[in-house]
Amino acid sequence: MSERIAEIFDLQGKATGKINLPIVFSTPLRPDVIKRAVLAIQSNRLQPQGRDPLAGKRTTAESRGTGMGIARVPRIKGGSGRAAFAPSTVGGRQPHPPKAEKKIVKHIPKKEAKLALTSAIAATAKKEVVSKRGHVVEKVVQIPLIIDDAIENLTRAKDVEAVFTSLGIDGDVTRVRDSRNIRAGKGKLRGRKMKQAVGPLIVVCDGVNLVAAANNIPGVQVTTVLNLNTEMLAPGTHPGRLTVWTNGAIEQLNTLYGENA
Repeated sequence: MSERIAEIFDLQGKATGKINLPIVFSTPLRPDVIKRAVLAIQSNRLQPQGRDPLAGKRTTAESRGTGMGIARVPRIKGGSGRAAFAPSTVGGRQPHPPKAEKKIVKHIPKKEAKLALTSAIAATAKKEVVSKRGHVVEKVVQIPLIIDDAIENLTRAKDVEAVFTSLGIDGDVTRVRDSRNIRAGKGKLRGRKMKQAVGPLIVVCDGVNLVAAANNIPGVQVTTVLNLNTEMLAPGTHPGRLTVWTNGAIEQLNTLYGENA
């Protein structure tokens, strides 16, 4: 298999060198496996739900039996004759309530999870896949986009945005800003009022300073190679997220997922 060579860009968007892409970028695209892996990751964030076994049952209501011309549902004592306890009655129990012991976590084999991750990494190097996902890539200087490690030293969002402009990513950041709107429904009352699209992902080796700076840019996410997972590369189970790799991150990928890994 022939090696792919990509250029390395500085913070001003100028090519400063070349690098051989790791063999992981040649992994075939497997959307089916990627979807399974993302759903498995998402299922681990679900909170078990259950009901009190006695909910709706704390009453002395009893059925009055037959022969009275009324339904045989349990009724509270007294002259009101109000139904209770049974499903479809005021304050009654649920017919089939959720159980906290239900198995809601989806599992995936380790080899399949690794295939999903490597396939998602490879998808970031395919311009047609990235474009199909909805990212604005017309002005992006190169896909996969590799930048000098100096970006990890940036501490201000303004400097990060200047780098995005020089690399042609500013159009995708603008797309994310324009996509922000108020969520419909009750979700807006539960701490998630706004909805917005997913923007670029920056993969670094360390980048502690960069995380604080990039968090102020809507839709932008920063992660290290060791913390990389399939959901970050394929949000919503759709592969092809616009990804910026640092030079050091590419070298670390070669160590983790190279031929001798």
